[in-house]
Amino acid sequence: MLEGRSLVEPGDFSLEEMDRLFNLAEKIEEDGGFLRESCRGKVLATLFFEPSTRTRLSFEAAMLRLGGSCLGFAEPGSSSAAKGESLADTVRTVACYADLIVMRNPKEGAALLASRYAGVPVINAGDGGHHHPTQTLTDLLTIKRLRGKQGERLRDTVQGLTVGFCGDLKFGRTVHSLAKALARYDNLSMVFISPGELNVPEYITRLLERQGIPYRETTAFEDAMPTLDVLYMTRVQRERFFNEEDYIRLKDTYVLGPDKLEGAKGDLIILHPLPRVNEIAVEVDADPRAAYFKQAKYGMYIRMALISGILGVDHA
Repeated sequence: MLEGRSLVEPGDFSLEEMDRLFNLAEKIEEDGGFLRESCRGKVLATLFFEPSTRTRLSFEAAMLRLGGSCLGFAEPGSSSAAKGESLADTVRTVACYADLIVMRNPKEGAALLASRYAGVPVINAGDGGHHHPTQTLTDLLTIKRLRGKQGERLRDTVQGLTVGFCGDLKFGRTVHSLAKALARYDNLSMVFISPGELNVPEYITRLLERQGIPYRETTAFEDAMPTLDVLYMTRVQRERFFNEEDYIRLKDTYVLGPDKLEGAKGDLIILHPLPRVNEIAVEVDADPRAAYFKQAKYGMYIRMALISGILGVDHA
């Protein structure tokens, strides 16, 4: 049961609970009337201290499709945080008006702190370079829908897959969250493709080693491509750099174009948490292996399932 629980990091839910969420999201996708109006009278608060398009709007779309209402802010300058209010006081206040809080904050650990003070469930929509658990649920649902069978457990879908992560692996919270989530399963492997300055953090590789998950790190995009079943592209994030020169030097290190896909598997799945800048050429959008806009749609379905589960209306 997810009712009344917060989601701070992907490991907060068991594998069985995640499978139930995926099955619920698939049912919502297939039956347009399922759970409609189930959240009527419920209020979702979206507190975004960092810019967002897909995550914020998909949460709001999910709540509206469930019949609920939304309130909140899209930047800290429009909240009392600009006046110096503490995060604890902000979430305590917002909890007086809402049944559920979704929050993005640039500070790592902010979601955990909010969950301890809010008094209502809190969903982490990204905390610095730390976690982005609902993007991870989106990513996993996309893999399940495109590689798995109806009703199949995710552990069966990911058996034998090689998942590649490319780009900013140092600061990319979506990469960290997805790698940690996949490390909970057996019989898969990972490839990390990045310039040396943007290597995946050591705490991720140590986790993989403890879990017995094979992985390798490389700078050679073309060499890795033929081995991949899933390619997770990421942008080099300007907002995470202290030095503009470093950002400019690294931002075009890897660009996925049609030429790079010539040696790739025919059933490769290309994912990207979006927004993209120029790391995937627009010509790739027409390739049937490109799944990043489908991924955005699946994000709404998994968030509908998550909201309904946490608010206890998932069987309405």
